[in-house]
Amino acid sequence: MSGQQFAAAQPLLIGLLLLWTSYGKLTRPEEAKKTALPKLVGEKQAMPAYRTVGAIEAVLALALLSPPVWTAEVLAATILGIGFTAYLIYAKLVVPEASCGCAGTAAKPVGARSIARALLLTATSASALTATQGWWSAGPAALVLIAEAAAFVVLSPELDRYWLLPLRRLRIRLSHPLAGTASNAVPLAATHRRLLLSPAYRAVTGLLRSDIRDYWDEAGWRFVSYTARYDGRSATAVFAVPHDDSAPESVRVAVVDDTSGQTLYRPAPLSLAG
Repeated sequence: MSGQQFAAAQPLLIGLLLLWTSYGKLTRPEEAKKTALPKLVGEKQAMPAYRTVGAIEAVLALALLSPPVWTAEVLAATILGIGFTAYLIYAKLVVPEASCGCAGTAAKPVGARSIARALLLTATSASALTATQGWWSAGPAALVLIAEAAAFVVLSPELDRYWLLPLRRLRIRLSHPLAGTASNAVPLAATHRRLLLSPAYRAVTGLLRSDIRDYWDEAGWRFVSYTARYDGRSATAVFAVPHDDSAPESVRVAVVDDTSGQTLYRPAPLSLAG
């Protein structure tokens, strides 16, 4: 694979990425209210500015994906990537609670991953500046785009629900901290009521950051997971609710680190009077 083939392949990935990000901005302009744009350009101009960025992304994406090959297209994508990076850094510093607004409806605050994705877009665009042929002529070099696309997926919080959350759930199911301690006949609402009345729920309620995220049944128990935060670390709280014991104090809970799988907190069985 030559350097020229590698450069030629990049506009395909850049174009598809910009099409994806433009779709959210053009179809859901109200997401602009959650971003730093109201602070940057004013409340009234936030949605028009958001739509304008989406339109620019869409036009540039179509230009990158269609012949002929122009250096100006890639240069514009590089400048756009630099602009995205600067905007996200601004949002992180000035309006830290604002969402990225890059794609989709995820309302997570701007983080290191979003900024890294903008930097990767800039680097990818810059690497294509020497291309003199279209991506359709890249040959085997196009296979490199698979690894690059995977990197963009990993750096996109909007896509976590499609790959990261399922992986976390699988890891907890395979090696959860309450293994050995769930029938589909028990309504989830009933399980939820028992959770709310339990000392275990009371012990970790200040750590929870979501409603019920997932649940499953195994060996006479129902396991219920919540997104949690423990000592500044992203975590998952896993409750174990027995089917054959309705006492609130029979519910168990463990808080597991999302990165390492380490059990961060598992309170001893508590009584309602404790």
